[in-house]
Amino acid sequence: MQIAEERGIREVSSSPTPKRHALFLIIYAPRRGILEVWAMQRGPRVGAFNVGKHCRLLYAGYRLMGVNSVTSQGWQLHTQQVCLLDSTNGALRTVNIPFHLALSDKKSERAKDMHLSKKFTALLKSRDLEPDVLENEAKSLLLDIKHPAVKKQALESLLSHRSAPVSCLANITNTLYESFKNQDADEVDETLFQFCSSRLKLLRLFCDIQNLNSCTDSTESSFETLEDIHQDLSRVASILQRYAQLHTRPSVSFAQDSPDLPMSAQAFLCHMESSEEGGLTVSCKEESEWNRLGNFFFWSSLCGKSSISKVCETLEQVGIPPQQLLSLLLSMWLKREKEILQKPKETVQNLHTLLVTLSNMKGAVDEAWDTQSVSPWWQQVRNTCVQSHNAAAALLAAFVAHHATKTFITSRADSKLQSEWEAVSLELEQWLVCVRQLEDVLVLQTLLLLPPPQGTTGGAVAQCSIKTLLEGGAGGVADSVSKWVFRHDLAPERLKDIVYFNDAETDPESKEKKSEEKTEELLVALCKRFPNSLSPDLLFAHCCWEYVVQWNKDPEEGRYLSWAVEHLKQISNPHIQLGISVMMWSTFIVKRFSSTSFLMEKVGKAPKDRLCRRDVGMGDRALTSFLGSCVQLLQILMEVTGQLVKNEYHLSFLKYFADSAVDEEAAPEVSVEEVWSGAEGPVSIAELALEQRGVHYPLVQHHCLLASLLHAAMTFSLKVKPLSLFDSKGKNAFFRDLTSIQLMPNGDMDPAIVSLRQDFLLRVLTSWVQAIDTSVTSDPTMGDCWPSLCLDLASLLQVNLDILRRHLVYELYNQGLDVRGEQAMLEVEDKDVLGSQLLVLTGQRLSFSLLHSQSQTPPSMELLARLPPTLCTWLKAMDPSELRSPAALLSQNHRLISRVTEILPENHAQYGLALQLLEAVEALTPDD
Repeated sequence: MQIAEERGIREVSSSPTPKRHALFLIIYAPRRGILEVWAMQRGPRVGAFNVGKHCRLLYAGYRLMGVNSVTSQGWQLHTQQVCLLDSTNGALRTVNIPFHLALSDKKSERAKDMHLSKKFTALLKSRDLEPDVLENEAKSLLLDIKHPAVKKQALESLLSHRSAPVSCLANITNTLYESFKNQDADEVDETLFQFCSSRLKLLRLFCDIQNLNSCTDSTESSFETLEDIHQDLSRVASILQRYAQLHTRPSVSFAQDSPDLPMSAQAFLCHMESSEEGGLTVSCKEESEWNRLGNFFFWSSLCGKSSISKVCETLEQVGIPPQQLLSLLLSMWLKREKEILQKPKETVQNLHTLLVTLSNMKGAVDEAWDTQSVSPWWQQVRNTCVQSHNAAAALLAAFVAHHATKTFITSRADSKLQSEWEAVSLELEQWLVCVRQLEDVLVLQTLLLLPPPQGTTGGAVAQCSIKTLLEGGAGGVADSVSKWVFRHDLAPERLKDIVYFNDAETDPESKEKKSEEKTEELLVALCKRFPNSLSPDLLFAHCCWEYVVQWNKDPEEGRYLSWAVEHLKQISNPHIQLGISVMMWSTFIVKRFSSTSFLMEKVGKAPKDRLCRRDVGMGDRALTSFLGSCVQLLQILMEVTGQLVKNEYHLSFLKYFADSAVDEEAAPEVSVEEVWSGAEGPVSIAELALEQRGVHYPLVQHHCLLASLLHAAMTFSLKVKPLSLFDSKGKNAFFRDLTSIQLMPNGDMDPAIVSLRQDFLLRVLTSWVQAIDTSVTSDPTMGDCWPSLCLDLASLLQVNLDILRRHLVYELYNQGLDVRGEQAMLEVEDKDVLGSQLLVLTGQRLSFSLLHSQSQTPPSMELLARLPPTLCTWLKAMDPSELRSPAALLSQNHRLISRVTEILPENHAQYGLALQLLEAVEALTPDD
């Protein structure tokens, strides 16, 4: 119920203030028959009335009062209209409350405390206030506040005030604490007393650590010799230096994240709290908070600027558990890796002193610990090093902890045993494994930190640790290196040279090591440390898979798939090579391959760029590269199948068709190094490859035929319906699982289909001859492999090989490539038909030079007049426009007609015509 202030003297004053309102809570208890009125703002009960047990408490919005959901819309309810209906006699009583009942009593301690609390809040909000003034006024106000809850709230707001210096906070808290001690125990709130005591303890600790960190004359030196650690440091000095150079490259950072920022008392109080046993515990939740607190406690000691013994003694006296101090120390150590690597020997020495001092604290290492078991204290150090991504700092910490553990165990060993035998324990064995693993991780992380060349894909640097490598399974290391190979755009042949560099000797003349050579040395060193995990076959398998995965993300980069196939070729083990090939085909290739086939069958020619992008997801150029990679992949499948069945024939003339690859050669075992034998994670690519079934050779060869035809059509932009070059059985067998046995075409093929195949292969040869003569090109797709490929395809497509050879010779001479044509002529079997074809071509050339050339000479005109009538008529009947290069040299024509007279038999019908042509050409040829 809302009550407005009564009209009175306030309204008559010269400067009227807004009218005040007060809220009261009205409660009707039917069982007790009582009506109570309470002040809403921290007030007590102001009234109670006996009204009976059969009444109803009504308000303005009550439905019996004539106000419903329709008429009350837009009407502001008057909360002061509250009444009580007595159902026994029908009496309706209103509730009237005087406004002054909302005001507190002048002698009320709670009201006074609230006033002091508001004044205290205003004091903290005031600016430009001297610390002495703030301290005095805050003390006075806190001591005047009586209620414990209000006093605690005021103290909490003071301790969280950022502008207040720590000395001011400590003095105020100490004054409040002393006031509690001077009072009787019954008058002091226990919760407030414990809170004040813990805050005072934390503030004193903060001041003590701050004073120790600021002292520059309290340094101490450890006289203990750490020969083992120094030997370990010298052993890894070169890789540490390389790691430090790469790790200290400029990077973006924010000033508020700098570990060198001083810690405020307010932040320190948020990170610490008191325990039930009377000590202090760390209450940090975020890793950054652990780093800041550890930096505050130990960084100055680690740098040798403050006394390690005094700092540790101070921390031990306040009761912080040693395990938490160890966590703070290691967290800070790993975070400050860059600074540590600048002076590794000094920081390692101080870390050893700190670690030994913490280990000697009560509750650190269990006194009943058996040296033949694992200590929870040292296991905590190992767990931190195992999970850390800061490889160098973790390795140095492991060196120190290993040495400290060894010293600790030796000191506990029996004197007789110590004099004769070195103490051997499970703890030391685990440290040896941990150190070896961290050394491996350091070399790997250094390799991953190498910046990629400009213009490459790049990407974020992968962070590795012992934990991530163990969780990565047997292929975790190879997977990380394969991603590095992709980031650095390392060519497969180059990677092969580096990997097999282990067995090669270094060139003594190459004294100046460039950055590339250092990279190679680092990769070789890593392969030596991981002889099993980074064996050449496993590395190439992971690189192959990484490139095909990246190609699947960006199919326009055809080079990725091409390099994936090149990596696949480097795998020497046929089982792994077969498995990777099958997984590549079924996972990434076959879907796009089938889409390409159906698209080309639909349009009847090499599709344009727009159609390729719509149906296959890549442009026409990328599609051409994709089909070339498909051909190579299927050829690898055929070759490796031949190896597994012990077949020595070349794949194109394979006589033995196995239903599936017969595993006559034992499959290899994928193993890891002994120190990494605990790897548990996903199955590696090599292990998946070994689980793949063998393929059906005729089905693979069937797909290779189609891929070759598609590749040729896209390369030379030919019109063809590729699926129409096969019968119904051949069409049904396409795009099936390569490990399944399908019904394949057998016997003689339909002559119409053979004719289509022959026509297509002839057009491929013609297009190739035209392409190689256009210009000297560096395009690898226009190499000399196409003629041999067409002949290989012809043998499998039941096309006459000699027809293709004669056509190739004719096209080469037609293009003016007489030298190539003369070489290809040696493989032709039916020389009679070839001679007739070349005789016509020679006549066309001579007809062009004698009859159609604009630069006719008098000797040529005189020769034309002296030619036999039959030869002259035959030359006039020739059409030189059919030749692509009619203006051949006379020496070329003379050699060509000489070859024609040699291959034509004397009883041939056109032999005499050939002799006449030879005489005519010789007559035109000038004497030397």
